[in-house]
Amino acid sequence: MDVTSVLQVTHNARGLGGLPISGGGQLASGLLFRSDALGALTDDGRRALASLGIGTVIDLRTDAERARSADRLPEDGSVTLLELPMQGGAMDEMVKRMMPAAGRSGMSVTQVAELLQHVPTLEDLYVAILEGSSAQFATIARTVLAASRTDRPGVLIHCTAGKDRTGLASALLLLLAEVPRDAVVADYTQTETNLARGFAEALTGLITALGIPLTPELDTLATKAPASAIETAMDWIATHHGDVAGYLRHGGLTDDEIAELRRVLRGEDA
Repeated sequence: MDVTSVLQVTHNARGLGGLPISGGGQLASGLLFRSDALGALTDDGRRALASLGIGTVIDLRTDAERARSADRLPEDGSVTLLELPMQGGAMDEMVKRMMPAAGRSGMSVTQVAELLQHVPTLEDLYVAILEGSSAQFATIARTVLAASRTDRPGVLIHCTAGKDRTGLASALLLLLAEVPRDAVVADYTQTETNLARGFAEALTGLITALGIPLTPELDTLATKAPASAIETAMDWIATHHGDVAGYLRHGGLTDDEIAELRRVLRGEDA
């Protein structure tokens, strides 16, 4: 369910309830939402959080990203903010780390070309995020479970574009609920369509503002959501942890928490 028009101003916001699950049912509504950053929410957008039943926002951005554009949430404390920085998805920060201390101005054309050769693929980036963030993903899962026991059970997960870190977090939760793989992939690739409505230019502008040319590789990192990227992530989990439950268990989630969260997401009675 697209909620971009309700959560003004966002560009890539949707609820995940209603997606198919194994056995013929649907993912429980009102529990999982995903979005780009909430720094431009209008007053109407902030009120919409309540109408959607969203009581928790999980911000996966780095400290620098949040400093650039902090979330605009209701001032009455009705929405709990969990800041859970996850490295790897901030494209402009990645490029900065690859640049010499002198910055772009101190680089020759050859040096810029060499730098761009070290830009990772989305597939490599996602594996790196998964390798280093199992504890954070387990915390996300535990937070969703805790929120489900409240009168505002909706949890909105976001990063800057709502594409990479948010895409991985969403995929993990969907897989745990036994949403079919093709539906998980379809939800992930929807992001590219959403960003193409106009927000993609703002994302690539963060890179070009550093004086770095926008190559196809950087454009893909910043704005694209090819099926191969999330499929590689899912395959890596299967190879190294057996399934998503094994991965979340590696991050610290208990078997009881995994079983209860799966039941809640599937809308099944205890």
